[in-house]
Amino acid sequence: MEIGALLGLEQLTWGMLLLIVVAAFGAGWIDAVVGGGGLLQLPALLLIPGITPVQALATNKLASVFGTATSSATYYRRAKPDIRTAIPMALIALVGSFGGATLATALPASVFKPIIVVALLAVALFTALKPQMGAATMLRFRGHKHHIAAGASGLVIGFYDGLIGPGTGTFLIIVLVGLLGYDFLQASAKAKIVNLATNTGALLLFIPHGAVLWILGGILAVANIAGSYLGSRMAISRGTTFIRWVFLSVVVLLIGKLGLDVWNENLAPLFAGAL
Repeated sequence: MEIGALLGLEQLTWGMLLLIVVAAFGAGWIDAVVGGGGLLQLPALLLIPGITPVQALATNKLASVFGTATSSATYYRRAKPDIRTAIPMALIALVGSFGGATLATALPASVFKPIIVVALLAVALFTALKPQMGAATMLRFRGHKHHIAAGASGLVIGFYDGLIGPGTGTFLIIVLVGLLGYDFLQASAKAKIVNLATNTGALLLFIPHGAVLWILGGILAVANIAGSYLGSRMAISRGTTFIRWVFLSVVVLLIGKLGLDVWNENLAPLFAGAL
């Protein structure tokens, strides 16, 4: 039986499906360690002939919800993150993701991408030049100030996830390590819980519009779960140094991806007009 006919995508082949499943497994692994798996999974989905961008985004979120749920549960059992910070931050981030998705309909994401690229470059340099950052938890705020800073960060990053999306888990780790003072392992554990909320918020927006490809999303969810489980186990067993190096690698890839977007959306048309 033709797999494309079964999944409602006539031009999808078994070979292409295998490639996308492998990408989903890799995305689950990356997401579990440092976030940013959407940089791999979403482009793979967009390779399918006939799929619309909205279907790709919605199906990506479906698979990601299962992956982040798996890694969240694994981290919770083994790393014991402080849910008194993670849960309120997650709920506020969910609200932020709705706000970002609303604004996305009126304001192009290309407006924000140049700012994000500059911020990521600064983060990459700071992390590379400060090898002790994130090696141990040294909280920068106490009491109500800590929860206010966490909530405000969740709101901003949730808003970003609804507006643009790629690298949300990575940005969560940046904030949890750089602003709040957690080590990389604890930051990854909390980031998964918050990212689960932002993925769920986006999915709740897509489902009523009929954008989710449920069978394909279910297949990718299984691969995402497997990758997430392996990634979270490796992160917990290998600790903060391993997470730090994977984090730097994903930040560099994120800079490249968003930098290319800035070139195509902002700079290339200017050069074309000048010529």
